[in-house]
Amino acid sequence: MPIYALGDLEPDIHPGAFVHPDAVVIGRVAIGEGSSVWPQAVLRGDVGGGIRIGARTSIQDGSVLHTTLAQATTVGDDCTIGHLVHLEGCIVEDGCLIGSGAVVLHHARVETGALVGAAALVPNRMVVPAGAVALGVPARVTPGAADADLIARAGAAYVRHAERYRGGLRRLS
Repeated sequence: MPIYALGDLEPDIHPGAFVHPDAVVIGRVAIGEGSSVWPQAVLRGDVGGGIRIGARTSIQDGSVLHTTLAQATTVGDDCTIGHLVHLEGCIVEDGCLIGSGAVVLHHARVETGALVGAAALVPNRMVVPAGAVALGVPARVTPGAADADLIARAGAAYVRHAERYRGGLRRLS
């Protein structure tokens, strides 16, 4: 798997995390225990405070996480970051689900247990309150609409997937 240092910026990947061989991790990136990074995901911590991924969080296929000079990118514990998501210079707190194709930009915050729907755009400095659902472009927020059980089930499924891949993935060609 392509894991790169950039000068003195080196990834810190917990031994209990799973990084797929076709994912790319560069620079100041910390990945917590039980977390997973899937094919074609790119985590590029080349400037600023880098990227921090908590425990039991999945960064799914094709997602791009970057940081800015002014703001690190932080994803909490027990989060599901769907396919083709773009996170840049933002904070995603614990227990969130970011739907496929969503974009969360500079200084935005997705608070604990919130859900950002597929293809939604959370623009600079927007706050998605705890337990809310954000949908659309730009995102419109519906307070209290997130389904905590759905978010927890999605997160747990990817923890199980990572264990299966860690023990059974083998390259054939």
